[in-house]
Amino acid sequence: MIRILLLLVPVIAIYWTIRWFQKTPAEEVGRQIKKVGWLLAILLLLLLVGTGKLNVLFAALGVAIAFAVRLMPVILHYAPQLHRLWQIFGGGEEHQNQQNAYRPSRGGMSKAEALEILGLKSGASEKDIIDAHRKLISKLHPDRGGSDYLAAQINLAKKILLAHA
Repeated sequence: MIRILLLLVPVIAIYWTIRWFQKTPAEEVGRQIKKVGWLLAILLLLLLVGTGKLNVLFAALGVAIAFAVRLMPVILHYAPQLHRLWQIFGGGEEHQNQQNAYRPSRGGMSKAEALEILGLKSGASEKDIIDAHRKLISKLHPDRGGSDYLAAQINLAKKILLAHA
């Protein structure tokens, strides 16, 4: 009989929770989930402090930081896609407008943008362009942990500037 009651209590609790989610507005649900999340985090922290197992949290934090540092080249490899998603989902409308202000209408790279990428001033010589390209590409080449996207931008900047030189 006790087993039936122990099974019935969670089932009823789940039923009430589902009904509450259906009847409550989304903003209120979001606020309640945040409150419960913070409450659970604080309770977990207090439990770890009380049992003397707080070192587990610090060890997990250290592993997470080491993992993030280890994955940084992969994260940077996908940075252009992540940046585009940030712009789509409300992050960078002003930044996008600033970029489009000096981008040519055909969708390529402008001479000013190419100069900015290579870190050169207007009127740079062919030798300056090649030297700046060589210096940047040696640092940011994909074989040395750099990004394919950045290497492509550097190469395109060199091509555009050499065509205009």
